Amino acid sequence: MTRTRRLAVSYLALAAALAVLFALNLFWGSVSLAPGAVVAALLGKGQDTLSMNIILQLRLPRAVMAALLGAALSAAGYLLQTFFANPIAGPFVMGISSGAKLAVALTMVVFLNRGMLTGSVTLIVAAFVGAMAAMAFVLAVARRVQRMSILVICGVMIGYICSAITDIVVAFAQDSNIVNLHNWSQGSFSGMTWANVRAAALVALPALAASFLLSKPMAAYQMGEEYARSVGVNVKPFSAALVLLSSLLAACVTAFAGPISFVGIAVPHLVKQLLGSAKPLHVLPGCCLGGAAFCLFCDLLARSLFAPTELSISSVTAVFGAPVVIGLLVRRNQEGAR
Repeated sequence: MTRTRRLAVSYLALAAALAVLFALNLFWGSVSLAPGAVVAALLGKGQDTLSMNIILQLRLPRAVMAALLGAALSAAGYLLQTFFANPIAGPFVMGISSGAKLAVALTMVVFLNRGMLTGSVTLIVAAFVGAMAAMAFVLAVARRVQRMSILVICGVMIGYICSAITDIVVAFAQDSNIVNLHNWSQGSFSGMTWANVRAAALVALPALAASFLLSKPMAAYQMGEEYARSVGVNVKPFSAALVLLSSLLAACVTAFAGPISFVGIAVPHLVKQLLGSAKPLHVLPGCCLGGAAFCLFCDLLARSLFAPTELSISSVTAVFGAPVVIGLLVRRNQEGAR
């Protein structure tokens, strides 16, 4: 099979998986709906008000959000892996998601204690500030250490610290609305509204588009900074763009769905294996399709496996994502031993 044909087949497979999983997320749940009822609701011809509300106000915005945030998180992971030149770098592992989670939790506590509501823009800004603070700490450590393994461990420790502080904030919260932070802090796509979808799309889609525009210099950067400079890439602004875009995408995800583990690491690795290519121009579209499909699949399991009890999305993504990371580490160790 030629490379072009393999890419085409792979993209079609990812798109088909995304379409099927999106449809299943509309059909399945604590209340099972017939395909005819779902189609009628989508076309605005449904006769059952309850079914219409379930589809249009609950399941559809949730499915759209899961797909959008899954694409954003996967792309953020790939950008970080390119920046750090390490396949196990990701928003969750490097502590970026946890920093964003802490900032959002503190913001919600402050606003709710004063009787004010937190809008989507406020949450995204808070998450971005927290993500950038965590990233700044990681970059400060990166200047002092030579081994990437130490940097990854430091990122994990940052994540633990931020998560511990967030848990303390949630544990001592008195307001019933603040107590509900616990579900969000574990990662969840529940409760998504069309207002959330619009706000997330206004942030994630331009950031994804900017990432695609950086595909060519990204390919040069993967060959090393010296090579990138030799072909005309201005490394400092380019590196800053990678940091800002990855932090913004991760912050957008965390602001609405909380921290979601392993998507940013596992999906880019699986996509590269599927495509048989490491070129950013090929991998980034695959990451968006694969991340969206993966999060839809995990969310479907999270809300359907033990319905009406709903699992946190991170508990499901970890079950499928962690073995991929373990396999990646074993493979890298074997390659290093040769």
